[in-house]
Amino acid sequence: MSAQSFFDRKTPIAFEGPESRDPLAFRFYDKDRMVMGKRMEDHLRFSVAYWHSFTWPGGDPFGGETFNRPWMHGGSALDLAKQKAEIAFEMFRLLDAPFFAFHDVDVAPEGDSLQESNDNLKAITDIFEAKMATDKVRLLWGTANLFSNRRYMAGAATNPDPDVFAYAVGQVKAAIDATHRLGGANYVCWGGREGYETLLNTDMKRELDQLGRFMSMLVDYKHKIGFAGPILIEPKPKEPTKHQYDYDVATVYAFLQKYDLVADVKVNIEQNHAILAGHSFDHEVKLAFANGIFGSLDINRGDDLLGWDTDQFAMDVKEIALVFHEMLKHGGFTTGGLNFDAKIRRQSIDPDDLLIAHVASMDACARGLLAAEAMLTDNALTGPLEERYAGWESAENKAMLSGETGFQQIAERALSLNPQPRSGRQELLEGIVNRYV
Repeated sequence: MSAQSFFDRKTPIAFEGPESRDPLAFRFYDKDRMVMGKRMEDHLRFSVAYWHSFTWPGGDPFGGETFNRPWMHGGSALDLAKQKAEIAFEMFRLLDAPFFAFHDVDVAPEGDSLQESNDNLKAITDIFEAKMATDKVRLLWGTANLFSNRRYMAGAATNPDPDVFAYAVGQVKAAIDATHRLGGANYVCWGGREGYETLLNTDMKRELDQLGRFMSMLVDYKHKIGFAGPILIEPKPKEPTKHQYDYDVATVYAFLQKYDLVADVKVNIEQNHAILAGHSFDHEVKLAFANGIFGSLDINRGDDLLGWDTDQFAMDVKEIALVFHEMLKHGGFTTGGLNFDAKIRRQSIDPDDLLIAHVASMDACARGLLAAEAMLTDNALTGPLEERYAGWESAENKAMLSGETGFQQIAERALSLNPQPRSGRQELLEGIVNRYV
């Protein structure tokens, strides 16, 4: 089966403007539009996730696959993987996507040994490299799947079996080698099984020390091979484990500090994971910037009525606008991007549904970016925020934080003060945001 015979469409999806009613046309994503001195495409840096788009069969805990993609059945596993690559790169072309991202086992079948798995990954990497030589798309990041195979049921880096730890090192080496060869901008670690189901059989300190050692070795290897991009940890509080060691941005930051990894390791933040941790998406982004560990974003959303990771396509313009408002204040992405770690619903079985979902979400992200630009240009949120903290700009008050004024001096000053509360104006600010979205 050829890539062209899977998708009926032959020409890349184009920008037609807000009046268009074509679901396969961009209404707001105008890649060459200038936003705060940079092309929209360079701000958003969209990435197609290989796993959800081409590997997930449409199953759920109560039913099997619904998609029945032609590259999922029949023939040898490696031949099917090669066919899948043809379809993937055709979709990248149709979406005019600047990036994609993959797990090792998404793109190449696991073999009966690590060597066979590595050989399969190399074969597909050869295909990717050849296609990328002539195509626009580049690699945002690669990663190794250290959670699906039953050998990792008790973790990978945190496993009680040292042989599993060693196997994970071998698998990650092959994955970062492939990522480096393809010019990947980042390398991601998601610790899907790095956590525990019960503390009754868990030595938490030992496991955290193992994870710290694993990450330290990965950073050393990154420098050895000359991989220029950062290592990214993707926080998630639970699923599939009861409790994961990379719970949220704050937890990851503490881990990086303890094991002296802050200089080389950043975070890849996912909206759905932030919600599962009890935070908002923009909370996690703000905290990452505040601690100097912001790296990249997985853009998706959860369902407010479901308590698990549904990985739906991001459509909430207001939420996206607030995230980009924070990002634009800090200059936006460097090596990161917006990776669509999102899957179409299991009833969306038509090939065009894959394209439509990406187009709709790309438009939502573009609208959020434009709203953020307008809010920043008007100082709609930054102005009130500066006003709220303006008292700290006086020399006397700056001295309290700089150390020039000591504890006792401040206490003596307080004897002559009678501060009164001031309105936080939350409703006013919420109304302001609504003007822009």
